[in-house]
Amino acid sequence: MSNRPMLTRIKSSRTFSDALLSRYRQQGDEPADAVIAAVVDDSGSVGLRRLMGWLTDTRDFALDEQPAVVQSFFVNYANLPLWADPERMQHGMAFFRKQAGLIGLTLGCFSLPYCYLGANGAQVLWLTERIKNDTSRRLQETGEWVFAVNNPKEWASGQAIARTLKIRLIHAGARWFSLHSGRWNDAWGMPVNQEDMAGTNLAFSYIVLRGLRQIGKSLATQLPTEQDEEEYLHHINVIGYLNGVAEELLPQNLREAYRLDQTIAQRQFAPSEAGAGLTKALLNAIAAVSKQDRPESVRNLAAGEMRFFLGDQYADWLAVPKAPVETRLAGLVNRLPIFPNTFPL
Repeated sequence: MSNRPMLTRIKSSRTFSDALLSRYRQQGDEPADAVIAAVVDDSGSVGLRRLMGWLTDTRDFALDEQPAVVQSFFVNYANLPLWADPERMQHGMAFFRKQAGLIGLTLGCFSLPYCYLGANGAQVLWLTERIKNDTSRRLQETGEWVFAVNNPKEWASGQAIARTLKIRLIHAGARWFSLHSGRWNDAWGMPVNQEDMAGTNLAFSYIVLRGLRQIGKSLATQLPTEQDEEEYLHHINVIGYLNGVAEELLPQNLREAYRLDQTIAQRQFAPSEAGAGLTKALLNAIAAVSKQDRPESVRNLAAGEMRFFLGDQYADWLAVPKAPVETRLAGLVNRLPIFPNTFPL
């Protein structure tokens, strides 16, 4: 008999208070930050940049030449949480494979710009500059990671965990560089803080599910079942745990995800130069990676989809061009290959 949970329409749900999120806004990721601090103490910023070069290499997972503190981190934090359910994770990955094309579209035109609405959190991406100056490469790297953590073979080999721990240390490195840049404003909170990490985790889980619902309603196609959604949420939460998100900020069901999303949006979403600049860079990158004969048309098409997902107010905050909204979303999957499937599923 399957031990998949029986779902009910109404579930108990925690609330996420301003006081709770304000406290988490001042917190980074202590174990990962300790690794970065140790590397800097031992070999300075040169050693940190050398480590960051290895962390951003999506092919090299050999630890032999890395500092002992890095090796220990990969050993000590490669374990799944006790509440992780392998069967539910398998079902979550199966759901991803079934919806991979539409999820890729949703990630590029909804999840990423949704993250940029967090005016304070977007400052990290704006200051570190790599995302705005090398957006196409970052899209490729993000796509590789997304497909890897949804590939059962990558979990069997351990590479899904290794990839995620690399990202966790990249975030810690971004925190260090931001705090030592001389340009960080403490009013923004800790760089890559727990509230922003929780919001990003929602962008890759709950916001994806919201986007699929919008697509389904627009096209009058079958919507994902509640079972599908809950198991995908569970799978992404396991990944969030490995990525250093505090367990208290991982929503246990869709109702909690809704409440956490609403609270973070009310606290953090606002127009900003950083958000608009990152969105512009994203649109340009989508046009570039599409490899179509008319990149400007692709850019306008992507802008239309952003407005479809975000709504006009949020789109205006991000300075998304007022392009016509494309209604035949299903036909866009091949025209906007934002996150190409680079791993056999």
